Amino acid sequence: MRKTSDGYYRNRHSSYLLQYHLVLVTNYRKPVITGSLELALQNYLKAYFEERGFVIQALETMPDHIHILFDAPPQINLSQFINALKSASSRRMRSDFKMQVDKYYWKPYFWSLSYFLGTVSERTTDIVKQYIVNQKE
Repeated sequence: MRKTSDGYYRNRHSSYLLQYHLVLVTNYRKPVITGSLELALQNYLKAYFEERGFVIQALETMPDHIHILFDAPPQINLSQFINALKSASSRRMRSDFKMQVDKYYWKPYFWSLSYFLGTVSERTTDIVKQYIVNQKE
């Protein structure tokens, strides 16, 4: 996906700008997203979104949750995408950081079953982006 000079995306039959704020929370809000797992998770999520044609506008991790502001194409089923994202990233983090994750979870957990997804408008994009970027302050 590439934005045109007017700030919208285009494909053969449409122009669009679909932006979302996603918050994923670790199971039981355990502070597992730290150290090298934090960086690996950020890199994994960036690659995962890019491979699927999504554009990440902002991404920030906290020990027990993550915020992602992203642009998505119109044909995507967001609930399926998010569930696949949670499953894939959970498997990867549990595999690559087994000892760190096992300190908090004895069952195959990582993400909570729930998540937050909100739409973002052209007027609020910068506000949400600043909110995400300033999470650690």
